[in-house]
Amino acid sequence: MDAIARRTLAGVSVPDTPLVGRAIEHARQLCEPYLFNHVVRSWLFAVRIAQVQNIEHDGEVVAVGTLLHDVTLNETFAGPRRFEVEGADLARAFVRQGGFDERRAQLIWDSVALNSTPSIGLYKEAEVALCTAGICLDVVGLQYSLISAAEIARIVGEFPRLQMKRRMTRCFCHIAKVNPETTYDNFARDFGERFVAGYKAPSSVDFVMNTPFEE
Repeated sequence: MDAIARRTLAGVSVPDTPLVGRAIEHARQLCEPYLFNHVVRSWLFAVRIAQVQNIEHDGEVVAVGTLLHDVTLNETFAGPRRFEVEGADLARAFVRQGGFDERRAQLIWDSVALNSTPSIGLYKEAEVALCTAGICLDVVGLQYSLISAAEIARIVGEFPRLQMKRRMTRCFCHIAKVNPETTYDNFARDFGERFVAGYKAPSSVDFVMNTPFEE
């Protein structure tokens, strides 16, 4: 595992570098309190998953990827692309300014862009997979049993959920209302179909059948 400076946060040993510190403050400025707590929990869960499973990884990449993965998830988001892609561009620019080379910057981009696509993210590089796993543990409980109940309680106690389910649902519904074209091929579509009156996603079957070729 990385040999950089570390500190303990909510009982978890995490990287403590200037860039990680700036990412924490950047996330705090851009995210509502409930969302800031979510991204920190996602980071801590990702770190613990790596520790439990002895997964070698770049600690700064996992830290920044999780901390900045939701900077565009809010009720003012206006696109034009899906919120994960817009956020990935912002996160990559952030780490480029912080001195990341292009390989590490691309890992950040992938971690953010794929944060809601675990069917892909979990099978990419260790850093991307860990970001995905930490985020999914906090949002949908994926691999919840990997971390002890006492550790989870401590993390949630220090960074409480603050009605995350309700608040996050409002954000997804806002995106489905205002930018439905950015939701058709990601999980936000489910929120549109469940909660947004008049929302209707086009069918991939129609796209295939209507392609401008004879066969």
